[in-house]
Amino acid sequence: MGETGLTSGDFTERDEPFRLFGEWLADATAHEPNDPNAVALATVDEDGLPNVRMVLLKGFDAAGFVFYTNFESAKGREILGQRKAAMCFHWKSLRRQVRLRGPVEIVADSEADAYFASRPRGSRIGAWASKQSRPLEGRFALERAVAEYTARHAIGEIPRPPYWSGFRIVPETIEFWHDRPFRLHDRMVFSRGDGGGWNKTRLFP
Repeated sequence: MGETGLTSGDFTERDEPFRLFGEWLADATAHEPNDPNAVALATVDEDGLPNVRMVLLKGFDAAGFVFYTNFESAKGREILGQRKAAMCFHWKSLRRQVRLRGPVEIVADSEADAYFASRPRGSRIGAWASKQSRPLEGRFALERAVAEYTARHAIGEIPRPPYWSGFRIVPETIEFWHDRPFRLHDRMVFSRGDGGGWNKTRLFP
């Protein structure tokens, strides 16, 4: 057992990346003090320069890893331009990390609508009020926009903005890393093979 009370992180031949990720995310949910679904998202702009920022993972399954954003934001424009991205989860208290990368697709409207409807009302108002990533002349301008959209949607449902939806990274590789003594860490990378299966390769730390 490790210091966290969890198993050592050794990988087995029967491991499958999405099942293993689900187990690690469940461990993080039980042990991380805040936002266990927080993940660093890396994108590339039109000049080939990388960008990275933290977002929240809102779903995953065998189809990929989903997060939501304003498509007119910097990350939205970069993903729509390049259609590729990478993620890095780091759970410091568990001494674990997961990296993945691959092409990106837009989630179905029905999926985006369902998630948007589940958000707190204030967050839905904020999606309309914020011109994400664009210059803001002062805090009052944002507060004024929030007040305007709050009045506009005082009753009834708040529709999803046409520029707000979700992206799904369809991973081509998923790498799991677990800290071990003397920097002799465990690393396993899963790569998509022909026919949709996964090839597993253990890496030197």
